[in-house]
Amino acid sequence: MFRKIEEKDKESYFLLAKEFYASPAVIENVPSDHFERTFREMMRSDVYVEGYLINDGTDCGYALIAKSFSQEAGGLTVWLEEFYVRASSRGKGLGKEFMRFFLDRYKNKARLRLEIEPENVKAEKLYLSLGFQVLNYKQFVYRGAADERKTPPTR
Repeated sequence: MFRKIEEKDKESYFLLAKEFYASPAVIENVPSDHFERTFREMMRSDVYVEGYLINDGTDCGYALIAKSFSQEAGGLTVWLEEFYVRASSRGKGLGKEFMRFFLDRYKNKARLRLEIEPENVKAEKLYLSLGFQVLNYKQFVYRGAADERKTPPTR
């Protein structure tokens, strides 16, 4: 159903990530070299990022998990950074099953976080049913030198 992304999965991961970034689930696209950097980091170590392929007979989705330390939370914060399942594979329980795995794997961490687009009502319903709570934060971004995208998202 899902497994850690390996070197042999590069093409499949790139294809799925590009699909995700072309979908309404994200505000803006990212340059292709960001996929390359993320993949290299996943292959180097799982200290900062872990990747999982989701499979229902064929690779149909992926998840990226990022890690940071939070004083506010009092320890390691684990982000479900990206979570994508192709439309043709939705409704089969893959998302819920992966979320159960995610919650079990990281249950002893200080905080688990994720974000969604406000229009993603189905995802919001799933996350609320699993015990996630809405944070009423506004998010800000400062684009560093490694991020070529200097203009704000259009949405």
